[in-house]
Amino acid sequence: MTTRFLVIAAIMVVVALACALVPLLRSARRSGRPRAPFVLALALALAMPPVVLGAYLLIGTPQALQPPPAANQATLAEAVQQLHDSLQRKPDDAQGWALLAQAYSALNQPQPALDALNHLLKLKPNDPDALVAWVEATAATHPGHAIDDTARAKLQHALQIEPTHQRALWLLGISDFQRQQYADAAKQWKTLLPLLQPGSKVAQTVQQELAEAQQRAGGGSANASSSGATPLAPAANADDVAIRVKVTIADQLLDRMHPDDTLFVFAQAVDGPPMPLAVAKLDKVRFPATVTLTDAQAMSPSARLSQFRKVKVVARISASGEAMPHAGDLQSTPLEVATDSHSPVTVTIDRVD
Repeated sequence: MTTRFLVIAAIMVVVALACALVPLLRSARRSGRPRAPFVLALALALAMPPVVLGAYLLIGTPQALQPPPAANQATLAEAVQQLHDSLQRKPDDAQGWALLAQAYSALNQPQPALDALNHLLKLKPNDPDALVAWVEATAATHPGHAIDDTARAKLQHALQIEPTHQRALWLLGISDFQRQQYADAAKQWKTLLPLLQPGSKVAQTVQQELAEAQQRAGGGSANASSSGATPLAPAANADDVAIRVKVTIADQLLDRMHPDDTLFVFAQAVDGPPMPLAVAKLDKVRFPATVTLTDAQAMSPSARLSQFRKVKVVARISASGEAMPHAGDLQSTPLEVATDSHSPVTVTIDRVD
């Protein structure tokens, strides 16, 4: 499948959706019906094809889906608020809750998306797409994007209903990998691989992760290699990567801290994806604090410290306790660190976001 074909297909999807939804919007205006659901549907319809196209071409992983920068965030946010208000009056509208959850995800607001999905699952507890979306939103609100026991149960329930659900298989494999259950992760991704378009970026990524899981499970990567996989080449020996970080705080910011604040220390690639490569969390922290970042704290097996020669280390104090940044968080200036260095580093929290 060529890039040109994908671009043309995305454009055709956008045009088709616009042709369908714009008349509905005009009809709603003439009849006096609320416009918010139609505005929201139109905005999401125009935004999602470029998002999916870009993710498949550039990365090919479910975590890569991010809202396009060209989207009209102000219009979308206004429509989201109107739909939210409408659902307070009509709480049994399952389609509305599903649309609201998608919109909050497009706005990179996982907690409101999770709240909308909780309403949706009360109405449709056996909807596999809603179950998987709930897991994605929950992971986005957790430090390190961990998939906990409750989320795993929902993934397993989704797969009981739809055994070939691709996102559920991918995420269950991610969960197994996070728990260092590498053989189980390989099993999920072996099931997923035949369901994907051969040769696509997604299939290549799954092949790479399957090879990594098999290697860690002690079974080698022969099976994945036979299907065309090329194991990832780490920039450093994974067992040797351990970044020891000492965190201090500037004196002028001490009075802005509260006893229940949470400290997050994370590493990002200097020239790479924005998703953190490793995350450490400390509650009720006292300074100076010390943490060690390793591959064991990776958010995804496809993005680990040992794959990069240099990373940025950042410390952030969150009053909300959430990994997602919020206005008013206290943060350090990013510090570049070589992953093969064994010398401890110090970062100082010295600014307010």
